[in-house]
Amino acid sequence: MPAVRLDAELVRRGLARSRRRAGELVAEGRVLVDGTPAHKPSQPVSEAVAVVVEAGPAPEYVSRAGYKLDGALDALAALVAVPPRVEGAMCLDAGASTGGFTQVLLARGAAHVLAVDVGHGQMAASVAADPRVTVREGVNIRDLQAQDVEPSPTLVVADLSFISLTLVVPVLVGVSSPGADLLLMVKPQFEVGRGRLGPGGVVTSPARRQQAVLAVAEAVRSVGGAIHAVVPSPLPGPAGNHEYFLWATAPDGGRREVDLTGTLEDAVRTAVVDDRACQVRPPLRGVPRRLA
Repeated sequence: MPAVRLDAELVRRGLARSRRRAGELVAEGRVLVDGTPAHKPSQPVSEAVAVVVEAGPAPEYVSRAGYKLDGALDALAALVAVPPRVEGAMCLDAGASTGGFTQVLLARGAAHVLAVDVGHGQMAASVAADPRVTVREGVNIRDLQAQDVEPSPTLVVADLSFISLTLVVPVLVGVSSPGADLLLMVKPQFEVGRGRLGPGGVVTSPARRQQAVLAVAEAVRSVGGAIHAVVPSPLPGPAGNHEYFLWATAPDGGRREVDLTGTLEDAVRTAVVDDRACQVRPPLRGVPRRLA
């Protein structure tokens, strides 16, 4: 194999998510080629050389939510060949609160984040001050309309409380670009009904947690979306509840397919019972109920 640019080789080996990020890693002095620090992203390297990226300082996020989304994105990057694209994305953060999710998106190269929350004055000043962020406070996500979200997001993340995602999914899909990625954090404690909560408001039953994730997945499919993977959150909710990220895409006529690794039910069971991320067999797409 002929020599190629170091930044391109870092991406090919899965050591950087983009050539821009590869260049940043080189500038930070974290890339070693055969044990020697690299100084230029354009440095030619062959397939035979050892290329290592040294660990950097752990990120500091303004909330626990940031660590959850960061971990979920890392898990998806390790799981699938074409994970959700953050770099350059126009994003909607539904339920932005203090800005943990928004902060992760910015750190990963998002072009813009529309941060929406029903509350006021919650977002950390350091996040809100970023010129790529537009904060919309006092907005009930169920009232959001396409004209409120321009340009249409190519990536939607959601961290909502005290409401079922099944009620919100049609809105999120409705304001998204065709084929947009959706990363929805499913909180079983807000999906199963108050009467099914255990002590302290915790959903202790794995079966009920599975039902919660499946219900949200079916809500996505009912409006024509596709389900791609289920990822356990790396951190629990404040009361100790298990939470899960559902990766889906808005309708677009079949933009992306993934490897055949199991049914939706199998993927949810793997995430809930085995605490492992799992892909979903395509084409788990749906059509709006009115067209069925």
